[in-house]
Amino acid sequence: MLHSTPTPPGTETRIAEIIVSVRTAFAEKGFDGASMQDLARAAGMSVGNFYRYFPSKAAIVAALIAHDLAEMEQDFATVIAAPRPLEALRVLLHHRIPEHQNCNDGKLWAEITAAAQRKPEIGEASCRMEAEILSYLTQIFAAETGLDPAVAHDRFGAHAAFIIVLFKSSSMIAPGNPQLHGHLTAMILRTIDQTLDEISAFRPKVMT
Repeated sequence: MLHSTPTPPGTETRIAEIIVSVRTAFAEKGFDGASMQDLARAAGMSVGNFYRYFPSKAAIVAALIAHDLAEMEQDFATVIAAPRPLEALRVLLHHRIPEHQNCNDGKLWAEITAAAQRKPEIGEASCRMEAEILSYLTQIFAAETGLDPAVAHDRFGAHAAFIIVLFKSSSMIAPGNPQLHGHLTAMILRTIDQTLDEISAFRPKVMT
């Protein structure tokens, strides 16, 4: 949590505006390259005022995660409610992966993932995000197979984690060679499809 007390009216809107400017600064200078002074300048704020909202880059990462998870929740809710959840998830991933690669967010999250290996506080925030996404994915798998969500988590948790790894890997493909980039992206999508096919082929045993 960024705030332990109720936030004044308009604070959440202001935070959302700051996040937009922060993404732009990170895109220009990189996650490690952008200083807190750079981020405050991008937000049109004094450094002291900026620190009132975000005392560290870890706090910024937490805010980015909260913002992105809110958007993901809408996507996942639509997928879970679909007549064929796995097919809806497949379509979503085939859309989101290229989209993620073609915007600054893909590069940003690749840098955050690298920073998470060096900075425990960022690593903790990143792990919480992955845990939330894994939970959503196993809920989708439960909706598809008819399994209890806890059972689906036990049976298909590794599948969900593997899809997350593949999604993250897609953001780290070097853009220098477009043809190679396209081939690698296609391989990632095929591997995701194969992973989803394994889940789709699962049929719970019928008790007699």
